[in-house]
Amino acid sequence: MKKIYAMAVSSSLLLSLLATTGQEAQAYQKPVLKKGITQPVYALDEAIVERVFIETTIDSDRDGKRDRVHADLIRPRETAHGLKVPVIYEMSPYNAGIKDVPVYDVNTELTAVPTKNSNTRVSKVGSKALRSASKFPGYYDDYFVPRGYGVVLAESIGTGQSDGCPTTGDERETLGAKAVIDWLNGSAKAYDAKGVEVKATWSTGNVGMTGVSYDGTLPNAVATTGVKGLKTIVPIGAISSWYDYYRGNGAVIAPGGYPGEDADNMAEAITTRKNPDKCRKVTQELTAEQDRKTGDYNNFWAHRDYVKKAHHVRASVFSVHGLNDWNVKTKQLSSWWLALGKFDVPRKLWLHQGGHNTPYNFRREAWLHTLNKWFDYWLYNSHNNVMQEPAVDIERENLTWKKEKTWPAKHTENVSLSLQPGKLTTKMNTEQVKQRMIDDASVRVEDMLEDPKQASEHHLLFQTPRLKKGIRISGTPYMQATASIDKPVANLTAVLVDYGPKFSEIITRGWMDPQNLKSSSQSQALTPGKNYTFKWDLQPDDYVVKKGHTVGLVLLSSDHDYTLRPKAGTKITVSLQKSKLILPIQGGEDALKWEK
Repeated sequence: MKKIYAMAVSSSLLLSLLATTGQEAQAYQKPVLKKGITQPVYALDEAIVERVFIETTIDSDRDGKRDRVHADLIRPRETAHGLKVPVIYEMSPYNAGIKDVPVYDVNTELTAVPTKNSNTRVSKVGSKALRSASKFPGYYDDYFVPRGYGVVLAESIGTGQSDGCPTTGDERETLGAKAVIDWLNGSAKAYDAKGVEVKATWSTGNVGMTGVSYDGTLPNAVATTGVKGLKTIVPIGAISSWYDYYRGNGAVIAPGGYPGEDADNMAEAITTRKNPDKCRKVTQELTAEQDRKTGDYNNFWAHRDYVKKAHHVRASVFSVHGLNDWNVKTKQLSSWWLALGKFDVPRKLWLHQGGHNTPYNFRREAWLHTLNKWFDYWLYNSHNNVMQEPAVDIERENLTWKKEKTWPAKHTENVSLSLQPGKLTTKMNTEQVKQRMIDDASVRVEDMLEDPKQASEHHLLFQTPRLKKGIRISGTPYMQATASIDKPVANLTAVLVDYGPKFSEIITRGWMDPQNLKSSSQSQALTPGKNYTFKWDLQPDDYVVKKGHTVGLVLLSSDHDYTLRPKAGTKITVSLQKSKLILPIQGGEDALKWEK
């Protein structure tokens, strides 16, 4: 790995003398800031590296002893001579790898309440949905230690050399991660491998927590504790609600590319500690409590819902998310971002056109510069201009970046589009028309889009006229469908599509268990053949549909890549007059102009 070494020290650099009682004064280099940005003045190859085991307040493996989490840290050599530095901290469950574990069979029948059914755990996967790109030492130490930071990389409970058991995002994992910040602020104990206590006397106590994916989810969780010393978090492609990661409006939903994954087998996959059998009972409890049968939101998921705890956040938040991330979907970002705004949490946002990725891989120079300014502002109390800049950077479809003050876009209004046979229109539908579709989970949505003119019994397609000028969809679309189902249970899926002259592209999609008619917290039995009105959200997005294109809506039952896959044959009849698509459009209905 290429290292970043200290710059030549010019006469403008400040030196500080640390007086010691009865000894000769000792000199060390103070941090140097230019235009409010720290400069690389410390030698990385001379940095101090330590390994500690930090005592937490929990006993997640129930062995009668408090769990200890393993952490490796690196800090400038000058911290041994009196320099105090803030810390950039990443907690990960992945540092010791991921095990192949059984996942659920998604080719299974749905469960109608109150009837109960079971899912069989089959097959194995070699990688999990939330794999982080960075490994120790990574770029955090390369870039930030020379600039006067300590870097701590720790292992989450039940993983690697840490004690305890993974619990997929609840308070136990949160408190395990919080203990590192407590130690850096002098309110928790840590020990070396020989059991000798180690104190972080070199730390200022100011901590910035960051990471990608699961590593970025833990900062969201810890921020909801309001822990002293956590000044900022930088979550990248991170979860804010584990329910919305594994469920969607009552439906059991897979993270993109990982069908059959759930909270329990995720925990099992990352249980890489010694004697993992000690965690078997904990994992079994996750299986019982996650309620894969009904898909309902319950106390299990409430304990893993950081959005509902956003009022406790005291740290600033710099979020990064891919608009095409179908692993950690965009609702994770949108719900978190809006909740933080409601409670006036200082925040910044980058939205990019990629998937589950970090800007270090595609916008590196701008990313490191911005991250440097952000950490300097919040951890060094530097008076740079990072908080005077527009809050949002968004990458457009042509891969250029735009700065905006807020998100969703200003002047966005919800526009209702009525459903007519084959058409989406702003005009009210006065005709009582019904159309039927037959579920077949083996048919992929992408195959349905190949020829929009080709009829299919497995989906319904509606399109606007060609746009006279482009429109920007910014925020969360909603589908409202009045329909009857010939069975007590089914899946419902809505897919928003951009139809161009030469290609079609999925904009976003969303799902629902129709038994969760009124709430994701409670399923209710449906009467086959009876009309109900179902409303559900699609994943939030920010997308420009170009002039000459049409906006399409595809309605279907099961979505092969995301929902459970019951046997084909369920019939769903949609009453078009009472159904509509609701789109958040910048400029509202006035922005919709059709070609004649």
